[in-house]
Amino acid sequence: MSTPKVSRPSGSKGDPSDAGAGRRPTLLDVARRAGVSRATASLVIRDAAGPSAESRERVRKAAAELGYRPDQAARSLRRRNSRLIGVMFTAQEPFHADLIESIYAATEEVGYDVVLSAVVPSRGERRALEALIASRCEAVVLLGAGEACTTDFGSRLPVVEIGRSPNETVFDAVHTADDEGARLAVDHLVSLGHRDIVHVDGGDQPGAVERRSGYLDAMRRHGLQRRARVLPGDYTESSGSAAARTLLDDGELPTAVVAGNDQCAIGLLVELRRAGVVVPGQVSIVGYDDSRLARLAHIDLTTVRQDAKQLARLAVQAAVERLDKGLDGETWVFRLAPHLVVRGSTGPAR
Repeated sequence: MSTPKVSRPSGSKGDPSDAGAGRRPTLLDVARRAGVSRATASLVIRDAAGPSAESRERVRKAAAELGYRPDQAARSLRRRNSRLIGVMFTAQEPFHADLIESIYAATEEVGYDVVLSAVVPSRGERRALEALIASRCEAVVLLGAGEACTTDFGSRLPVVEIGRSPNETVFDAVHTADDEGARLAVDHLVSLGHRDIVHVDGGDQPGAVERRSGYLDAMRRHGLQRRARVLPGDYTESSGSAAARTLLDDGELPTAVVAGNDQCAIGLLVELRRAGVVVPGQVSIVGYDDSRLARLAHIDLTTVRQDAKQLARLAVQAAVERLDKGLDGETWVFRLAPHLVVRGSTGPAR
């Protein structure tokens, strides 16, 4: 029995004008399909001067048909500058997602791209930072860093930290006036008739010292210093749940709680509701950050808003200016004002 002939479809290995099946198309594949030299195709892809309008049209059409995308890693190796800004963030922190979204927009405006490196329980800050160096990032933005602040990392490239005050970091800093934010929260609750107001602390997390200080200062200012109470926490939902259980075990609930951040506040809210406590009828809750979680309809959290867009824009601006002017010189500090966002988790004292 004779073997039937099999026709080879366009784009297979035998067709020099197309990339082979299963292989990523190359610039040479684009040039062959467009009927131009590789050098001409390269000029068109880089949007450089030289090729005619007809050649540009053919190359772009060929690239679109083949699904060609330039290899950014290879291009950065050929350039002296990678045009990359690294961002180290905590994967479990919702407000970091808001910041990252704004960082992408800010870097695009100045012609840079972003490389992300997450800190998770199995991957510490040092490893996350070294991954950014290996990716040839020209500068790094730190979101909520801890131990990284004590390393010599900043001697190798520009580093900007979002969230920590100048006395907590050795790097250029962009942060919110967290002490003022906590005062806004307390003032709001006092205006609603609350006097028994508890604060759940953020431990050693960015801004926690300032938020605790602002809470205590506001309680003193309202003559409530003897009622001030600080419970331990760490900006996690579980720490909010633990604080709620502590309050429930005490037998007499406060009328309001100022949480270290939104995640902590949500842990409080969920645990109290599970125990049958009405929020805000029995206990009012204020968070901090105004993360996307706070805006969910079933959460509806009153919170202190940090301006993620402005924090991101200033951090990227500081990083780029360091690249232009060098690492030497006085540390730059940007301090932004917070704003209170009133939603359904606060109401008059019971």
